[in-house]
Amino acid sequence: MTLPDRLRRLASRLRPRSAVAGDAPGRTPGVSPARRGRARRALAPVGAVLAVVLVYAVLVGPDRLGELTPGAFLRIPLEGLLVAALLLALPARPRRVVVAVGGPLLGLLAIVKLADLGFRTALDRPFDLVLDWLLLDDAFGFVRDSAGRAGAVGAAVGAVLLIGVLLLTVTVALRRFGALLVGHERVATRVVAALTVAWVVCAVVGVRIVPGVPVADAGVTTLIGAHADQVDARLRDRGRFTAQIAADPFQDVPGDQLLTGLRGKDVVLAFVESYGRDAVEDPELAPQVNAVLDGGTERLRAAGYDSRSGFLTSPTFGGGSWLAHDTLLSGLWTDNEQRHRSLLASDRLTLNGAFRRAGWQTVGVLPAATQPWPERGFFSYDRYYDAEALGYRGPKFSYAPMPDQYTLSFFQRQVRADADRPIMAEIPLISSHSPWTAVPRMIAWDQVGDGSVYHDQATEDGGDADDTGRARAGYRQAIAYSLEALVSYVQTYGDDDLVLVFVGDHQPAPVVTGEGASRDVPITIVARDRAVLDQVAGWGWQPGLRPGPDAPVWAMDTFRDRFLTTFGSSTRPLAAPR
Repeated sequence: MTLPDRLRRLASRLRPRSAVAGDAPGRTPGVSPARRGRARRALAPVGAVLAVVLVYAVLVGPDRLGELTPGAFLRIPLEGLLVAALLLALPARPRRVVVAVGGPLLGLLAIVKLADLGFRTALDRPFDLVLDWLLLDDAFGFVRDSAGRAGAVGAAVGAVLLIGVLLLTVTVALRRFGALLVGHERVATRVVAALTVAWVVCAVVGVRIVPGVPVADAGVTTLIGAHADQVDARLRDRGRFTAQIAADPFQDVPGDQLLTGLRGKDVVLAFVESYGRDAVEDPELAPQVNAVLDGGTERLRAAGYDSRSGFLTSPTFGGGSWLAHDTLLSGLWTDNEQRHRSLLASDRLTLNGAFRRAGWQTVGVLPAATQPWPERGFFSYDRYYDAEALGYRGPKFSYAPMPDQYTLSFFQRQVRADADRPIMAEIPLISSHSPWTAVPRMIAWDQVGDGSVYHDQATEDGGDADDTGRARAGYRQAIAYSLEALVSYVQTYGDDDLVLVFVGDHQPAPVVTGEGASRDVPITIVARDRAVLDQVAGWGWQPGLRPGPDAPVWAMDTFRDRFLTTFGSSTRPLAAPR
């Protein structure tokens, strides 16, 4: 036996027993081609069905969480019928082009619907194709502040992968859908024709199996039209808003004519995060919150203070606090990022700027400012304190870098106590920021110190922010805490020269309010000097810290002009247009 023959015999002995004749490299050993063929034929219908279901779900799937029910899918999508007819009518090569182009477009439709669903759930509005890309940085910052940098990076990578997988999966599904139609052309043609007739009949008659859900559906066309109108409106709005910025009746008013009715007063403007109308009116939320407000009214009244309350309609909902700050301080309706950036690039006179021009020392105390903010100059702060400058040494409470009581304590000790002239301070309070899974407790003011004492308080209660009941309970507790901190601050540090205005920036997310809630937020002014409240008598606001159901409601963009007019100016402008 020659050497090559011996080598071949040795190799055959070393070959695995499972490798038999007919096995090919890369295939499962021991499985015959016939068995593999049968498996593929058995799985083919499953893949086809899944492809049809996915394409159908993308076409008829709702973009509102409240509509995500089985009944929402009992529809005949007009766009699906058109795509099916096109795939049946075209030859092979053009059909492949339609699939290559239509697959990614269908995937983008799925992404837009998911984005709309997410934005409606969080902010009660659809995704803005022009402007909301600018919010990605803020979203990353929110996740980073809540879950750490690793969590934020992981979420970003996961989102990118999800988008890629979705585009690929939907494209493959459309290709399988087209192959199914062509492979059963006669049956498919009849089915598409029958469904087209059914669509026309249902559209004419107005058939609805589920209330509010028409069987004859053209939702994709409606969605595309709505977003196209949205894009057109955003492109047209830039010039109009620029003109509104320039038309400022207070721009050239001399300082000695501004705010004459508040001379000598320390004015504190506090924005209470997510403090919305539901907090004082929802049957589940209001009892605890109103107990703080009503009890605070009595305690402050006993100390010589009085208060008046009403409502403002915020330009935002569920988030975007900076839009509410812009609107109230500038007197311009700022409801999107484009307006926000245009405003901050202008020289519009803000309420802070009016106080500064009139001789007050203006202060910004912003505990949520954890990154550099060069635009802060727009708000005319003489002194600015971000999270680092506040010197907090305690633990975070969920999103909030520090408790509201610490923020107010720092302001009193480091700013107001040694001021050499009246102060106007803007202070956003953020303990009531979502996700409401960790709420601090009030402590004695002389124990606050540098915040180290808060290490003794639990920073997490184990609640799941995605659970509606827990979210509502956490929100209720957080709002009550923030309001109690304000009341206690006035009791402890207030005097005849303190004027406090506190206002909600927006309603909380729909997980708390439900869909379709109002945009109204409470606003209150507190003072011991009766002359201050006498000047706002014409506003019609109700006595006390809690506005009742019949309290006046103003658009938030009218507040600056009303405030400046009431407390001293020779100019009486009309409300700013939206």
